[in-house]
Amino acid sequence: MAEPRREWNYTPDLPLGVSPLWQWPPKPLAVLRWYWDGWFLITVNLIILGLSIASWVWFSPSLETAQTFAVGWILQIILRNLALLVTVAGGLHLYFYTFRNQGNDLKYDTREFAKKGGMFTLNNQVLDNIFWSCTSGVLVWSAYEVLMFWCFANGYLWLLSWDTNPIWFVAIFFLIPIWESFYFYWIHRWLHWPPLYRVAHALHHRNTNVGPWSGLSMHPIEHIIYFGSVLIHWVIASHPLHMMFHLQFYALSAVTTHTGFEELFIKNKKRLRLGMFHHQMHHRYFECNYGNLDVPWDILFGSFHDGTPEAKERMRHRLKIRNSAR
Repeated sequence: MAEPRREWNYTPDLPLGVSPLWQWPPKPLAVLRWYWDGWFLITVNLIILGLSIASWVWFSPSLETAQTFAVGWILQIILRNLALLVTVAGGLHLYFYTFRNQGNDLKYDTREFAKKGGMFTLNNQVLDNIFWSCTSGVLVWSAYEVLMFWCFANGYLWLLSWDTNPIWFVAIFFLIPIWESFYFYWIHRWLHWPPLYRVAHALHHRNTNVGPWSGLSMHPIEHIIYFGSVLIHWVIASHPLHMMFHLQFYALSAVTTHTGFEELFIKNKKRLRLGMFHHQMHHRYFECNYGNLDVPWDILFGSFHDGTPEAKERMRHRLKIRNSAR
């Protein structure tokens, strides 16, 4: 008799835990380690910050240029963002799925991407994801950036400089992922509201088995809501570099967290943490893990799945009660 198929090819150490910043009693060393591992040496956050700085220095309009809408600098932003997305998502897809450089090591789900069936717009999961990411995704991302550049250039936003407040200038980079955790949880819960889910979010959830091109594959309505996170810069003083990092963090971390692999090997050693099993379970089970592990919103509001069989049973029980109450 054939052995039953395992639910997951790979799982990290379970149960999953949230940031020690929110655990009691306080664990200051664990908090420092959590943020060190998330930001320093070879990390996605630091790579995106580097890309943002390079984009600001070499591939962005000056504030003087951005005072007036013009095709030239707007097209520059669109093409730069398209190049960033294709390089990151395309590069990860080639590495993991075309050349299979890592095989199935640290891969959560070993199923192949769908290549036929009416579920996908182009009858192919990867092509469908590329289409929505490179059209609606890049255009909405770029539209927000163009708007924000114009607002900064014309004095409609409070401009913060390194010279006037270097501590706050640096702190904002670390606070953006915290804001993202808050914003993403609540808009994600909203996107699972049945009418909005059917109209918009269902497109993203076609991907029950995710890959790099899945992260930014969304309906235009969802892209508008998703990238709306950057509007927080209308409330706090910041710099165009913060705004660019914010948008690139939202776009490119969506790519990396949907990679389907926990880490990327370099010289046969774990070197770059990528896909989150926490979110991988959301794409498999739908009704759990709406946020991330930086802030414990899912724990606070009863939607946390830590990867254990007990958590799966609790999720089933919660859904059974909810469905019976309808």
